[in-house]
Amino acid sequence: MKFICSTLPGVVIIEPDVYEDERGWFMESFNLRKFEEGLRHLGLPVPEPFVQDNQSSSRKGVLRGLHYQLKPFAQGKLVSVNHGAAFDVAVDIRHGSPTYGKYFGIELSAVNKRMLWIPAGFAHGFLALEDNTSFFYKTTNFYNKESERSLLWCDPKLNIKWPLLSEYVVNVKDQEAPCLAFNGPQCHD
Repeated sequence: MKFICSTLPGVVIIEPDVYEDERGWFMESFNLRKFEEGLRHLGLPVPEPFVQDNQSSSRKGVLRGLHYQLKPFAQGKLVSVNHGAAFDVAVDIRHGSPTYGKYFGIELSAVNKRMLWIPAGFAHGFLALEDNTSFFYKTTNFYNKESERSLLWCDPKLNIKWPLLSEYVVNVKDQEAPCLAFNGPQCHD
C-alpha cells in the first residue's frame, strides 16, 4: 500500500497494491498493520479502531454531505468506491487549524481503487459520477443521530469545485445545512 499526503494535514490518499492476471485482480482492501504503519511513516497518529462499516449506492448526480459528528462521537473515516466513481471531499473544520475551511477533493473509483483516510475533525461528502456508485466507508465511532451535523455543500466560502453535471440530487437536509460561516448563520436562500 502506498500512503500519500493530501493538501490537508492528516487526510491521506491510500493506493492499494493490486495484483492482476488472466483471472482478474486481487487486493487487500484493509490491513490494520499496514494502515497503522503507513500513518506512522507519515508522522500521523493512529486512530481509534474502526467500529462500523457503512455502504451506500447512488445514481449519477447524487451529492451526499457535507457530514460530520460532534465530539465525543466524532468519526474518522476510511472511504472507497467499490463500483462506479465518486468525487470525494474532506473539509477541515478543526478550529484553530491553519487549513480551517479548506477542502481536498479526489476521484475515487472502482477503476483506480484509491481510498481516502479522513480523520475526525473533517466534514465529508461525495458526488456520484456514475449510476450505481457503491460507496464504502469504515468509521472509528458509531453513528449518533444527536451528534450528526452538516455543512452546506455549495457554501461559497468553501468554494468546492464539484465536477459539473447536468443535475445534482441533494436531499432536503443537505440543501438546508448551514455554511461553515466561520460559524455564523446559514447562507443559503
